[in-house]
Amino acid sequence: MDTPYNAPSDSLFLGEVAGRRVAFLPRHGRKHHLPPHRINYRANLWALRSVGVRQVLGPCAVGGLRPEYGPGTLLVPDQIVDRTKARAQTYFDGEPRPNVVHVTFADPFCPQGRLAALKAARGRDWEPVDGGTLVVIEGPRFSTRAESRWHAAQGWSVVGMSGHPEAVLARELELYYTSLTLVTNLDTGTEAGDGVSHEEVMRVFASNVDRLREVLFDAVAALPDPAERDCARAHEGRDLGIELP
Repeated sequence: MDTPYNAPSDSLFLGEVAGRRVAFLPRHGRKHHLPPHRINYRANLWALRSVGVRQVLGPCAVGGLRPEYGPGTLLVPDQIVDRTKARAQTYFDGEPRPNVVHVTFADPFCPQGRLAALKAARGRDWEPVDGGTLVVIEGPRFSTRAESRWHAAQGWSVVGMSGHPEAVLARELELYYTSLTLVTNLDTGTEAGDGVSHEEVMRVFASNVDRLREVLFDAVAALPDPAERDCARAHEGRDLGIELP
């Protein structure tokens, strides 16, 4: 499908999970050909809302910033830090839409969605980390040792290259957004040796992907009805100057 922001990363795959209508969109494309800084995040979220999506589960591979967050750790963050540089991260960017819209973003992730994800992981004998900060870097390169140590010194938990601007765009579209981060490696400043490698990340992710899929399916079943909560209601009846799909 097309959107006012051009095409999303790939076709949307529509189906049913646990009796609920779902849409799946591979953010990097089904062949994993899009690097994180080239993903059309605005088109992706717009396309999902256009087909009726109101709740989003956004899994991503990350590096651990603490020694105890080694490969295979599942962390469900409750905060995010943006260290990207060149990504379009709002639908309200001036002309031809003159209305200025500032959305509340103090708590970037849906608390009920987080609870559903944590419950699903525990039901699969995977003890997740409840809360933490995901710092998102531009990529596609990994961090230097100095950058990694700085991230850890701030008290942040994991580092990745996706999750932002997905979370804020979801808020602007009043979608309930939950991130699930799978640690594939200790980040460069946390471990000794030569640092992070692409091959290591893909190997650990592949060894956990079936388990992560089961957690996602269980989380879909556990998500509450969107009408029963209001954590994504960001517009407060304002004239947006833009018609949401």
